[in-house]
Amino acid sequence: MTTTSVGQRTRTRRITFLVALAVFAQESTWNFYEAQVPPLLREHLTSAAVVGLLMGMDNLLGIFIQPWIGNRSDRTRTSWGRRMPYLVVGMPIAATLFIVIPHTAASLPLLIAVMFAYALVANTFKPIAEALVPDFIAPERRSRANAVVKIASSITAIVAALISIFLVDNHLSLAFAIPAIIMLISVAVLAATVRDSRSPAYRAAVAETHETPGTDRPAPRVRDTFVEIVKDSDRSRLLLLVAILVFGSAWAASRSLITPYGMEALDMSRGAAGGLTLPSGIAFILAAYPAAVLAERYGRLRVMAAGMSVFAGAMVLGTVIQTPTGAVVALCLAAAGATCFLVNAVVVLWNLAPSARVFGTYAGMYTVGWAGGGFLGPALVGGMVDINGWSLMLVDIAIVASLSIVVVVRISTLQRRTTPTLTK
Repeated sequence: MTTTSVGQRTRTRRITFLVALAVFAQESTWNFYEAQVPPLLREHLTSAAVVGLLMGMDNLLGIFIQPWIGNRSDRTRTSWGRRMPYLVVGMPIAATLFIVIPHTAASLPLLIAVMFAYALVANTFKPIAEALVPDFIAPERRSRANAVVKIASSITAIVAALISIFLVDNHLSLAFAIPAIIMLISVAVLAATVRDSRSPAYRAAVAETHETPGTDRPAPRVRDTFVEIVKDSDRSRLLLLVAILVFGSAWAASRSLITPYGMEALDMSRGAAGGLTLPSGIAFILAAYPAAVLAERYGRLRVMAAGMSVFAGAMVLGTVIQTPTGAVVALCLAAAGATCFLVNAVVVLWNLAPSARVFGTYAGMYTVGWAGGGFLGPALVGGMVDINGWSLMLVDIAIVASLSIVVVVRISTLQRRTTPTLTK
């Protein structure tokens, strides 16, 4: 192994760790927000629907803000780079707003205002950190880097749970402060160590802008990028966005509806049914890095399709063995299979990008597709449950997942005809 290759691997590991740190900090606040803000709202509101509507506000904002801010960062040129200015400004503001949340709990209008402000600011940098992965890391190593990022994101659920267990009942303000402090430490480390103006993608984007005749803007706008994807004769990128939406629907339904499924189909208590997904979270963490290694060896689309098939098959298995133990086993297998998609889908999208100038925009589009699935999936599967009953809910999810498998197989067929690098 040459000195150059050793140096490249060291730099890759370093930036992977730093991006994972940034995502860990962001998701620590989001997970704790999802767990502990609803009880604050319930002190003022009796309607679960209204609470749910207010808690969904961040997802709605994200659908509009994240592709815009991703594109905005693509178009930014500073001595610090195109991503870091947004992280250095946005993360401290979000951390401050997060600390304020429990102190506004006595007033519903003030609480909602701070929630809105936090969701608005936090959404402005949510896709930015992940866009550093394709900025710094070569296409063939992006799956491994994204696997580490997904692992860091998954661990935050455990951290949020531990903070809730040990601090929320007696030290609510401190409990909210800890994730915010993690975010501040994270941004301080990033500010001291990362200059994405030195990244290969940033340099390539600047060079492309200067070398392309008639180019007077650093990157195309979101609308122009999406129109170009829709009009492209190669439907791979458009189909991939569809697959992200559809599989995101299946995944969201398998998480958000599992508690009522356990109560209605398995005759479990609310608390016991709510714990069905815990072992699958561990399975997800354990499977993430192997999913990346397999994708690099056998092809990302092939591994994605195989993992999605495992997910759908596990849902059928959970229906055949309809017991609490069967559900836990099925959810663990499903999570391991889903990892193959979650780790690799955004990497395929990045690798399909025509230029390094649009990595942030593509990261935002991925997030919108996944969030759209999170919004549509539970409603779609819930409608199927109304028709078929709770006992067949996992089969309903398998049907939705199967549709996304068909789309990914179609993308794979198109790529074999044209060629390039995304399956490698």
